[in-house]
Amino acid sequence: MIRKATEKDIEVIAEHNCRMAVETEDLELDKIRVIEGVRNAVLDPSKAVYYLKEIEGKIAGQLMVTKEWSDWGDGYFWWIQSVYVHRDYRNRGVFSELYRHVEQLIKDDPGACGIRLYVHENNGRARKAYSKQGMNETAYLLYEMEK
Repeated sequence: MIRKATEKDIEVIAEHNCRMAVETEDLELDKIRVIEGVRNAVLDPSKAVYYLKEIEGKIAGQLMVTKEWSDWGDGYFWWIQSVYVHRDYRNRGVFSELYRHVEQLIKDDPGACGIRLYVHENNGRARKAYSKQGMNETAYLLYEMEK
């Protein structure tokens, strides 16, 4: 079953986000800040929507979608972020199901123009998973400035 996250899922999503940061970037996140960030998104879908894959009542995987307006595409790109599949459920098609769910949602949304995501350049496992779904690496580089 794939469903949207609710308030009761905030702690698990935050925990998964923290685990993902350690696994992919060897980065320890401030868990309190992550919990508040997840809470703000769950309570305000204009910020983001989390989709969760459940297996036997447990959250096996998650991804978050944010939307960005594209004047070139005259629609919204759906950005996939905060992807995490619990270790116990890896290599069982969990991400593929989540991705296909989002893919179908954008096909049904006339205001959507595509899906985008970013991935750490050293995260070969994720890059392979995204390619497997039919996504292509782009020529764009990501720049940022954090406060």
